[in-house]
Amino acid sequence: MLSVAVVGCGYWGPNLIRNFAQMPGVRMKTAVDLNKERLRHISQLYASVETSTSVDSVLEDPEIDAILVATPVSTHHPIAKRALEAGKHVLVEKPMAASVAEAEELQGIAEDRGMVLMAGHTFLYTAAVNKMKDLISSGELGHIYYISTTRVNLGLFQEDINVVWDLAPHDISILNYILGSEPESVAAHGQAYIQAGIEDVAFVNLTYPGDIVAHTHVSWLNPDKIRRITVVGSKKMLVYDDVSTTEKIRVYDKGVTVQPHYDTFGEFQLSYRFGDIYTPRLDDNEPLKNECQHFIHCIQKRETPRSDGVAGLSVVRVIERACESIRQNGLQLPLHPDPSPSEKGSAQ
Repeated sequence: MLSVAVVGCGYWGPNLIRNFAQMPGVRMKTAVDLNKERLRHISQLYASVETSTSVDSVLEDPEIDAILVATPVSTHHPIAKRALEAGKHVLVEKPMAASVAEAEELQGIAEDRGMVLMAGHTFLYTAAVNKMKDLISSGELGHIYYISTTRVNLGLFQEDINVVWDLAPHDISILNYILGSEPESVAAHGQAYIQAGIEDVAFVNLTYPGDIVAHTHVSWLNPDKIRRITVVGSKKMLVYDDVSTTEKIRVYDKGVTVQPHYDTFGEFQLSYRFGDIYTPRLDDNEPLKNECQHFIHCIQKRETPRSDGVAGLSVVRVIERACESIRQNGLQLPLHPDPSPSEKGSAQ
């Protein structure tokens, strides 16, 4: 039986505690938080779960095999680093770290020590996102032209991170996953309207291999809560609406074809296709439950998680470059900048 601890019992931590407390073969041993009221609430819900205000208590506990980190982003790296160095497997909520340098260090420690490091990109464990990936991989949609994502609502405003760090990790992790690659370049624009220096609305443009472009709109300043992804392919189109309770995915047999041969402009014609619309059947398992089970499975079987440290690092890299682009007025930046001449020389 694996024993786990959850560090952070604010917004997301209780959901992790609930899932691990209900999971066969797992002991949800300890919940950690600085807020004693939150710990008292956890104790009322789960009498068997120990509570503590000290991270050291779980790092030094030889019975604990894995630690789940659900704390503010700025604390992800120090807590996850200490956990990995203590020989604990780690699941850390998104984004995995507050910088590329921090994420690279976590991934390096996990590799060196043979520990499972997993980023909490929960959408990769939803039936809808995996159906999207299947439809793209199978070629049913044809060659992908572009993808547009919208993740907007009114609030919740953060004090320590901007809207890109808060909301964009979801869509970037989904895009990387369903396309099977990371973007080649990033360009972004953002504005801070409510809190000086903290962007509350942003538009991020990503260029993926194969001339695929993706546009992501994130905002804390929108009257409606929208969670939508549109995928446009050469054969079919797809809309994923996460807010919908009955039809999360719709596949449209719609498209346009240029006639292959014409001699004059007068003969130029586009062939429009308006076919059926269908909604694929999806399983209704809780995504977080799937994620938690996958984490335990990877520990037990020594397998690489779907959202491993490499995937978490890639998302952090995209976010960091997007924020750099915002500071440079939307300049398009390569995801992996070429090393300077001095760096090349030292590498040789």
